[in-house]
Amino acid sequence: MNSRRHWIIFAIGVVAYVTAVMQRSSLGVAGVEASERFSSSAAALSTLGVLQLIVYAGLQIPVGVLVDRLGPKALVASGAALMAIGQVVVALAPDLVGAVVGRVLVGAGDAATFISVLRLVNTWFAGRNVPVVTQWLTNLGQFGQVLSAIPFAIVLHAAGWEPAFLSAASVAVFSFVLVVALLSNGRGVHEAAAGAPDFRSALVALGESFRRPGTQLGFWAHFVTQAPGTVFALFWGVPFMVFGVGLDPAFASAMIAGMVVVAILVGPLLGFLMVRYPLRRSSLALLVVVIMAVAWGAVLLWPAPIPAWLIVLLVIAISIGGPASQIGFDFARTFNPARRLGSANGIVNVGGFTASFVIMQLVGVLLDLQHPGATAPSELYALDSFRLAMLVQFPIIGFGVIMLVRARHRTRRLMLDEEGISVGPLWVALFGKLRSRRSR
Repeated sequence: MNSRRHWIIFAIGVVAYVTAVMQRSSLGVAGVEASERFSSSAAALSTLGVLQLIVYAGLQIPVGVLVDRLGPKALVASGAALMAIGQVVVALAPDLVGAVVGRVLVGAGDAATFISVLRLVNTWFAGRNVPVVTQWLTNLGQFGQVLSAIPFAIVLHAAGWEPAFLSAASVAVFSFVLVVALLSNGRGVHEAAAGAPDFRSALVALGESFRRPGTQLGFWAHFVTQAPGTVFALFWGVPFMVFGVGLDPAFASAMIAGMVVVAILVGPLLGFLMVRYPLRRSSLALLVVVIMAVAWGAVLLWPAPIPAWLIVLLVIAISIGGPASQIGFDFARTFNPARRLGSANGIVNVGGFTASFVIMQLVGVLLDLQHPGATAPSELYALDSFRLAMLVQFPIIGFGVIMLVRARHRTRRLMLDEEGISVGPLWVALFGKLRSRRSR
């Protein structure tokens, strides 16, 4: 394996993923402007983000099959082209319907990007390096959120809607050219690059991946960890902070950008823990869920006005969910052979985005129900309205936790049957270590 070349491939993959995250999160920064531009209800406006995520989640499994069959380069290039076209449509859309069409195209392009780049990581890197490199991919990719929160937001506020979204489209065009010119599938580098010989074999691999309890465990780990941060960054975070809490828009944009900083700091630590304690990855995911739940509970129960420092703590807590969601992909890698990694990663990636679009839509519906017929942001997005609407996260993530625990039980039973590896409860392991230290 040519070390210089695989880092070049990694860098190109990062650029492609940064571009996808920028296109995905650009609407979250423009949420207030979108409300004013289209004069729509909260539920109708949330359709912009929800349909994008529905398309993204719905295409994950087909994209995974295509990656296994065609290789990642074709998918990454196609994704960049679709995102460029979608952002042009959003920029020029005269009404909400046109903007929805554009965001659907963005969602389709975004869907083709991450698991394709993740497949490149599994092709060009090996062994214990994969979880750490995957964390770096995810964390560096979140700089796309910084691009949308700062330069995109500056163009949006200074020049307006059309120049901002056209500039975002130009970034996708640059990514397309870079991928077509320099990206390589890595045929011959690793067995993961070989792909399925035909579509029938790829579909068989999909079925095999879906039936593996370890893949299902990855799905639910992704479901419970990613959704809170995605909902906040992608759509409802800025309206909540600006109209609900009453914070300055510049501070709100800084918080969205700050989520990236937290992910970059926490991601390598999580990657190390995944490598160091591979049998406790699900417990690590559950710990992150508890941290996010405590933070949201404190914010929603705090009497008005909510202090800025508490919002900062909330942002730090939900930012951990992004890098923690990579635990799901590590389960897919561990419990599936290289030849079907595309399908397995596609299944896992559906998890977090399914939870995200369900929560995102329900928040909009609950906001509307509290103020029927209202379209003014100051009325729709009152703090008390947000308190009720944001509570919807708890039952949805709670359901995901129950399913994760069930999938973990089946996975551990399979590990015992197939490999003779017994994994007991975490508290038993901790108590055993404590007792052995005392006996020394």
